[in-house]
Formats: sequence, C-alpha cells, structure tokens
Amino acid sequence: MSNEPTTAAEARARVTELARAARICMLTTIALDGRQVSRPMGLQEAEFDGDLWFFAYDDSAKVRQIRVNPEVNVAFSDQKHNSWVSISGTANEGFDRSRAEQLWSPVLKVWFPDGLDTSGLTMIKVHASSAEYWDSPSSTVVNLLGFARAAVTGQPPNPGENHEVTY
Repeated sequence: MSNEPTTAAEARARVTELARAARICMLTTIALDGRQVSRPMGLQEAEFDGDLWFFAYDDSAKVRQIRVNPEVNVAFSDQKHNSWVSISGTANEGFDRSRAEQLWSPVLKVWFPDGLDTSGLTMIKVHASSAEYWDSPSSTVVNLLGFARAAVTGQPPNPGENHEVTY
C-alpha cells in the first residue's frame, strides 16, 4: 500500500482513468453451482461514475448468473501502462434503449449484427461498491530492475501506488 496521501475523490478519479485506458476487463460472476466464472468484456461507459455498462445477450450464462446472484467483480489489466483495477459491485440486467443509443459503438455489430435491434440484446449495469487499484508509472524494464535489486538486497520492491476506494 502506498504511503502517499490520496483523497477519496483522487482515488476514484484514478480508478476511472485506469479503467478507461484498459477498456477490456474480466467480468466475474457466481455460477449456479457456486463457482466463480470470468469472461472478457468490453467496457461501454467511458465516464465511470460508479456504474459500468456492458452489452450482452439476455439468455447468456452471465446474465442468468447475475439474475440469481448479482454480486460481481470486474478486473482490468493494462500491461502497457503497468496498472490493474479490481471493482466489486452489484450487477443488474435490463435494456434501456436511450442508454443503449448513448453507449452503442459500431464495433459492437461484430457481436450484435442487427445493432440495437438484435433479438435478445440486453445491458448489464455494474454498480461499484468498492475498488482497488495498483498503478506503477515505471516501465516494465524499470520494474524488473526493481525486482532484481529487491532479490539482491532483501528489501521489497516499490511496485507503485496501491489504493482501496469505496463508493
């Protein structure tokens, strides 16, 4: 955990920046048999205000799982910028045409060929309750040198910032 003081607002803003930069995440739900199940998803909402939005099919396993147990985790990994974000929250499913029009992107036609008129199209909204992020501003080479120095000196490396955030 970083010793640097960070306000809650600054930490929330950093979560937003890191999630926006990564865009692709792993959405983890709880299967009917209790197993955790993760799958890649593309984040649709660029302005993170505590809610994340995804498009899905209403008969998909993830939607069925959310209907039974809405507790989810959304994890982002941005290897290019050496940052990671884990967001825990509650998900719900439903189609809001107005919101869908705001969030629709032409690249989504690959998965939803009839656009917003695709049969069974729905949206998943994840409302964040907490988040944690790890942010290392150094390059991979600098981080590897830090790990090597730690192995020689016995002192733990400085991996960058790590903060917990509540919403």
